[in-house]
Amino acid sequence: MHPARQFVTAMGEKLRKIAPEVNAIPKINQSLFKINRDVRFSKDKSPYKTYMGIWLWEGSRKRMECSGFYLHVENKNMFVGVGIKMFPKNLLERYRQAVVDKKQGAALNKAVKKIADKGYQIDGKHYKKIPRGYAADHPNGEYLLYNGLTARIEEKVPDVFYSGAIIDYAHSHYRNMLSLHRWLKNVLEG
Repeated sequence: MHPARQFVTAMGEKLRKIAPEVNAIPKINQSLFKINRDVRFSKDKSPYKTYMGIWLWEGSRKRMECSGFYLHVENKNMFVGVGIKMFPKNLLERYRQAVVDKKQGAALNKAVKKIADKGYQIDGKHYKKIPRGYAADHPNGEYLLYNGLTARIEEKVPDVFYSGAIIDYAHSHYRNMLSLHRWLKNVLEG
């Protein structure tokens, strides 16, 4: 069996203990990203990607519209992350409403602080100005500048990557970032 497919199957089983509805489908355009590139509009006409991406998502919408768990390996670097890279238009407003909601906004701050305190990077800031209709001085205004919300750790490919120990290694990072995934899942699925 292909190692990436083995990873998806094994990680899916392990993640179901903390994310019971996780989708772990060891197929291209499901949990495995295709290796060929769309070169139609690119100056770089290289036909293949130089990295491997694995995505396990939790939710009922299309896979890239759900929060999930990601593993990315490129050259000598690897990153492990959770979240949603870019909110589709139909979910961006739902996200923003949750950010400014007193209860959900407080839960987001708590989740982000917990993850950042463990040394993980929070990404997704895209806009320069607070969107129209929101108070510029809102305590969670920073998150209104995001068009996606992820947490990740990036590092050199560890030796465990080349063995079955990668499952426990990646899973430990996913567990550490789980509060953000759960916040996103609750807000976007609700």
